[in-house]
Amino acid sequence: MQGGARLLLLGLVAFVGAVVPACHSDTNSALGVTERFIDAHYVRIDLNAAVPLCTGLALQKLNEEQRLTQGQQIDESTRKPTIRYRLLDKKEEDGDHATFVFEGTIQVEDAGQFTRKWLLSARRSDASWKVSNFEEFD
Repeated sequence: MQGGARLLLLGLVAFVGAVVPACHSDTNSALGVTERFIDAHYVRIDLNAAVPLCTGLALQKLNEEQRLTQGQQIDESTRKPTIRYRLLDKKEEDGDHATFVFEGTIQVEDAGQFTRKWLLSARRSDASWKVSNFEEFD
């Protein structure tokens, strides 16, 4: 690789490294916690990572999902779908409750693509936000 091309590539990598983290919400905000939940639950399919982000009914649902999938290994060899999502709507009610609607696009290799909407509720518990409920619909 020529010196100028290498310098351009390094500059591009540095730019992307600086801009991409800026695209995410504050991880401790209501929106940030719901995005972390989506990343753990839907994108990485890591229910254990989603548990600390939840409370109430959301935690009960996760516990039931863990029970139903007990013994099923999700690891590097698992064929996972590619998931992209975007925020469609948000309502922050009284400073301690917030509701978000996301649209997820799920691409399954050799099986096509489909979309789902996710409704997530969050509530402030002490000084931190937790996902209190989640629902999936068409």
